[in-house]
Amino acid sequence: MSEANEVYICGPDALVDGGNGVRFPVVAFGDEATGFVVRHGGKVYGYLNRCAHVPVELDWFKGEFFESSKLYLMCSTHGAIYAPETGVCTGGPCRGGRLRPIAVRESGDGVYWQPDQHFQPPK
Repeated sequence: MSEANEVYICGPDALVDGGNGVRFPVVAFGDEATGFVVRHGGKVYGYLNRCAHVPVELDWFKGEFFESSKLYLMCSTHGAIYAPETGVCTGGPCRGGRLRPIAVRESGDGVYWQPDQHFQPPK
């Protein structure tokens, strides 16, 4: 069961460790944008789909966020590498920058994101 203001993203089986992520619409800082969730090390992580270097979406193709080793998230445009657990850029043009996290929660029936002052569901 979800909490009152959480927004459903997908079923838990939609996310495979190191596999494709799931994109979802958000309003970020007042603008329409996309968030995403991935599974890494058995845990689900959510971020705004925007590179810390230049505001472009990360995924190579829809939902493809991991680089070939499946250990890091990678910007398809700039090659920036991000740690999935923290969103911190560990290599590339934005080293030391970070992805904007979106609060997510996994339960037996799904993966949910939590709106806050920066991220709201689209109208």
